[in-house]
Amino acid sequence: MPAAPDFPGVVEATVAAFVETTPWEAIPEAVRHQARRSILNILATGFAGAGEAAIDTALRVMRPFSGPPTAHLVGRPERVDAALAAFLNAAAANIHDFDDTHPATIIHPTAPVAPALFAFAEGRAIPGRDLLRAFVLGAEVECRLGNALSPYHYARGWHITSTCGAFGAALGVGALAGLDRRRLIWAMGSAAAQAAGLVETLGTMAKSVSVGNAARGGLLAALLAQADFDGPAAPVSGARGFARVHAEPPDLAALVDGLGERWEIGRNTYKPYPVGVVLNPVIDAALQLRAEGLAWDRVARVTLYGHPLLRQRTDRPGVATGRESQVSAQHAIAIVLKTGAADPAAFSDRAVAETLGRRPEVRFVDEPERDIASVRMEVETHDGQRRTIAIAAAKGTPDNPLADEEIAAKLRTQAATAKFPGDVDALIDAVWTLDVQPDAAVVPRLAAR
Repeated sequence: MPAAPDFPGVVEATVAAFVETTPWEAIPEAVRHQARRSILNILATGFAGAGEAAIDTALRVMRPFSGPPTAHLVGRPERVDAALAAFLNAAAANIHDFDDTHPATIIHPTAPVAPALFAFAEGRAIPGRDLLRAFVLGAEVECRLGNALSPYHYARGWHITSTCGAFGAALGVGALAGLDRRRLIWAMGSAAAQAAGLVETLGTMAKSVSVGNAARGGLLAALLAQADFDGPAAPVSGARGFARVHAEPPDLAALVDGLGERWEIGRNTYKPYPVGVVLNPVIDAALQLRAEGLAWDRVARVTLYGHPLLRQRTDRPGVATGRESQVSAQHAIAIVLKTGAADPAAFSDRAVAETLGRRPEVRFVDEPERDIASVRMEVETHDGQRRTIAIAAAKGTPDNPLADEEIAAKLRTQAATAKFPGDVDALIDAVWTLDVQPDAAVVPRLAAR
């Protein structure tokens, strides 16, 4: 679609037309398949996070304000209203930073969007194909909006998954509800009014508030627009619109150029480890060094040559909780060398206690031109020996992706760890065949305890 980003309202009209008019048949099969992979993966991370204390607390605090119980929670027995289900399922799926990643922006696209769609779909007998279409369209705009704001937005301290996720959820639910383009623009306005989230909250329960709110707020934005709750004509591109407030300057062309022809959501990636994505190559390197016989208590110093985001996100030597450790290079190196594991248990409070005070000194060298999926690790032992290992493409990145069966295995593993008693194989099959399922709600029903 042609872009005319210099005129307020044109960007929004272009996006709304894309969401309203793009048929299922126009979505390439490779992108459809990526959508199924994304949903399968988010169920895996949902099982991993469903029993976390933050989710227990949020449910206990928010449930008294919930309406009639119409929607299921992944890995849990409770039923709640659609808004709370969207919030809790999104928060649980993202809580371990184990969910999918759009490499160009570091957005986790699925957590804000899919839970809102499934919560809306429950009780409405919506065909699975319609939900997949809505997911693709909402997540596509979410990722493109991230492109338009990057790199300023995240570097300034905005949690980009939460801020852009509100738009993805709003447009995804809007597509599923059949909103016309005027109401889709209104939905963007209400999403813009709610979009929030701070990088400062990473490593704490507070991060989950903004991720949950992105799903719930996007759902609310679409439902308000459906009821003729209006908004500005240029909520994104206006002089005081979302993009201009949140980036200096925004690249609005990145939001609309090639829309419907080049698919950002088709580039989605999936994590083998429950950490910030910038740590993936570091863990790969540590796993390889351990396999070669390097003991963790021999390591004195480590130098990491990586993308600047590696230092910005993970230079956290003194972390004291499992949640904080998910973005700590110092803990990740220590625990992987000590145990040979990089699963959620390796980033728990207990694991952090094992490495506290015994982590190696880590020095970061920024290499701005280096791919975020790569790292060069230099290790110096206490007896003066040196080891160097280079990772060109970390596991789970575009050049080294997880296979379909690896994502399915991730779901099986997390469901088993959560002691889920349901039929996991039936759930996996329902996702792979979602486009022919007569009722998309089969997925949340099978995923509930």
